[in-house]
Amino acid sequence: MSVDPSFALIGALIGVPARANMMASLMDGRAQTATELAFVAGVTPQTASSHLAKLTEAGLLAVERQGRHRYYRLAGPAVAEALEPLTHLIPDRRVPERRRVHARRVGELRTARMCYDHLAGRLGVALTDSLLKRRYMRRVEGDFKLGPKGRGFLAELGVDVEAAEGQRRHFARCCLDWSERRPHLGGALGAALAERLMAAKWLKRDRKSRKVVVTAAGKAALPEAFPGLIAALDSDD
Repeated sequence: MSVDPSFALIGALIGVPARANMMASLMDGRAQTATELAFVAGVTPQTASSHLAKLTEAGLLAVERQGRHRYYRLAGPAVAEALEPLTHLIPDRRVPERRRVHARRVGELRTARMCYDHLAGRLGVALTDSLLKRRYMRRVEGDFKLGPKGRGFLAELGVDVEAAEGQRRHFARCCLDWSERRPHLGGALGAALAERLMAAKWLKRDRKSRKVVVTAAGKAALPEAFPGLIAALDSDD
């Protein structure tokens, strides 16, 4: 039985723990320096440079030079969309008591996080559920299709739907959430919605991780815009 060489190449690249940690650290869409990624990977700067060169050459990472620094980021949303589902292959494991800090951080990510440039976790799923329940959009062949009422609702919210449609990527991606095992809204529309909620200061991103926090203003405004949202976030289910 033959195997497509591309599968072998990708597997070899992300199968190295140091590289996998680097890629995971970049899943929030922000760029990082080689020094920062070396720290994340737990390797020397020289070793990190070698890993980053391989990932860049393979087209998984993009690099930008600013002054003396080089900033690395995922090459695009397609990379994030390909990596995120891999987490579904790993069964949930009980976290040892000695790793309570780690468990708390994982719990925060399960509540609300960035999946590259769109919202994920219980927050992302709850937003998506609200749009689906009100029939503002529906699932069609693995993606979401935005209806006229949904288009009007998002426009009133300040989301530039037309600009999202004009991008060369999936418009309304049905992205399976690794922690909830249910879909959240990804693609250009998901990114536009996340950007708008951040601009409205209903949500804010953590500076050092993928975590997203609902602000005081968001706790007041989000339930009106998305009925049942805060209740879903407060649930222990």
